[in-house]
Amino acid sequence: MDRFGILVSSAGRRGALVAILRRALANLGLDGPVVASDVSGYSAAFHLADRGLLVPPQSDPGFVDALLELCEREAIRLVVPTHDGELPPLAAARDRFAAIGTTVSISDPATVAIGRDKARTHAWLTAEGFPTVRQGTVTDVLADAGSWRWPLVAKPREGSAGIGVLRCQSVADLPEGDVVVQEIAPGDEHTVDVLVRRDGRCPVAVPRRRLEVRSGEVSKGVTVRHPALEDLAKRLAEALPGAFGVLNVQVFAAGDELRVIEVNARYGGGFPLAYEAGARLPEWTIEELLGRPSTLADDWRDGLVMLRYDDAVFVDAAAIESASSAYQLG
Repeated sequence: MDRFGILVSSAGRRGALVAILRRALANLGLDGPVVASDVSGYSAAFHLADRGLLVPPQSDPGFVDALLELCEREAIRLVVPTHDGELPPLAAARDRFAAIGTTVSISDPATVAIGRDKARTHAWLTAEGFPTVRQGTVTDVLADAGSWRWPLVAKPREGSAGIGVLRCQSVADLPEGDVVVQEIAPGDEHTVDVLVRRDGRCPVAVPRRRLEVRSGEVSKGVTVRHPALEDLAKRLAEALPGAFGVLNVQVFAAGDELRVIEVNARYGGGFPLAYEAGARLPEWTIEELLGRPSTLADDWRDGLVMLRYDDAVFVDAAAIESASSAYQLG
């Protein structure tokens, strides 16, 4: 079997993703570890992976160097980032990883910047002609409050996981700080998982309708065949500058009336639903990296429901301390 190691960076609670990547390697006949890195040994995925390794915080100047050292030492061929905060430094360092034979599943810095900043997201969507919601600053709303369709939603410009999102019924509810304010789009919210290949083409898009959200992440969802929504997501992904790998787009759909609200340049938390429905995005990514014939097929299953639930990982405290010591010793 060929050896192919994968690193899940900022692994946190992404135990399901670790399991999916392990299955992907087995399905492709590849041998290699699925390694998890995190700033804390108290990460569930850290202990569900074949090996867990501690790294500095994303904000630390040594974060990228630590991941490079880890990838070289563990013979990692693919890095899968999972947290918004690590995307800018990893996008900027793609060539450094490539120099040691490691591919980071990440887009160009321009696309990362579009996804990270909701004001920039809205400006890009508008400039490219994609349907979106009315959006502005608190100052914009206060200048002409009567022209906005209330209630509104206020979000941190660089927020994620639903943190800091407020529903505003009136001017009195508008928050201070660096936020954007949006009108609420009609219809149901969907997250659409997309795969962008090296040539910039997006051959598959899988909409997942959000049935229930918990702490900003989908807890119940269902795959939905929606040709107009799939087409929109593919066109958007192909328009992003230098997009690559697995991304997701959040869209409200009321029939064929579509409104894009966010772009995330990484795997979504609900991606396991798309994978179980038959969208084998990790396998198709690895096939392309290895130059293998593609098995990609847009035949994923419509109407598959995901019902997530809490589980637990039990670890001896000494094992967490040991993991920390092993990293420190290199």
